[in-house]
Amino acid sequence: MKIAPFRLRLTFAAMAAVMLASGAAGLPARADTPIATAAPHERLLPLQGGRNFRDLGGYRTADGRHVKWGLLFRSGSMHGLTDSDYAYLERRGIRVVCDFRDTRERASEPVNWPAAGAPHVLSADYRLDMAGFMPAGPMKDWTAESARAAMAASYPHMLVQFHDQYRRMFDELLAGHAPLAFNCSAGKDRTGVAAALLLTALGVPRATVVEDYLLTNRYLNARTLLAKDSKATAGSIGQMPSPVMQALLNADRSYIEAALKVLDSHRGARAAGSATKWDCRTQTSPACAAPISNDAYPSPTSGKGQNLAGSFEKRTRTRRSGGVRRCGPPPCLSRRCRKPR
Repeated sequence: MKIAPFRLRLTFAAMAAVMLASGAAGLPARADTPIATAAPHERLLPLQGGRNFRDLGGYRTADGRHVKWGLLFRSGSMHGLTDSDYAYLERRGIRVVCDFRDTRERASEPVNWPAAGAPHVLSADYRLDMAGFMPAGPMKDWTAESARAAMAASYPHMLVQFHDQYRRMFDELLAGHAPLAFNCSAGKDRTGVAAALLLTALGVPRATVVEDYLLTNRYLNARTLLAKDSKATAGSIGQMPSPVMQALLNADRSYIEAALKVLDSHRGARAAGSATKWDCRTQTSPACAAPISNDAYPSPTSGKGQNLAGSFEKRTRTRRSGGVRRCGPPPCLSRRCRKPR
């Protein structure tokens, strides 16, 4: 499958400068290690109306560092957040929310952030075609196996369909707009792929990336969610055989592995633990390939934004024109790359 040139071609060093920390505070990079962590850090945020709202911090990378807590959050719909939830998230300093839901999903479950301290919300108007996630043929012939196969086949397509939204998420991070949260409706499929892209880019081993994806089965009760959605229950989903419905609603490792397999097949995909290296001499950073909003995105807590480029800021120059910020030379922040414009 040919995908748009996303290929995880990131300035990894710039992201790692702030998002990764040294030491043993993270989770060991082993598949048999429990994912949940003890206080004071919590994987699942203590929200009254949260839906699969999780912190991506604490994961160990292949080089022994770990993802910092409190910078990256993944979630389902934020429609159920309460006033106390909004206050809690404001204290967390979330500056940007990338909402991957389609136009109808956002209209049916709007999120009303308080004016004070509200994050900058990024979304796109489109219509999600659920048929792409379903087995072929009449519903009476569907089985759990055909449902899982359909779901696994849909995940590589998400790399294409949501390429622009995923790229914009990375652009925000590379521009220093963090803490950042991203979500879809359940926090499983579109969000699961986004989380896998981020963790892979940061050097988190593949086994840990998959285990994070599977945590949705622990933190999201899809059946309870459907019970609250009368339209979904009355529609085709409510008429499905239970094993088929379970296969569609659950997180299965074959789904996310199908997307990761596509990444591995493309040059520039930096699979954690792989000998494949990103060739910064032949590829351009996406931060330099597309305009980035020049909004300040002030942090509700400090009044200043975090600069993800960290110490790498001195190695880049910016030029401003018409309210748009673009990277100056060199487009890659790697010490090994000094590619001119």
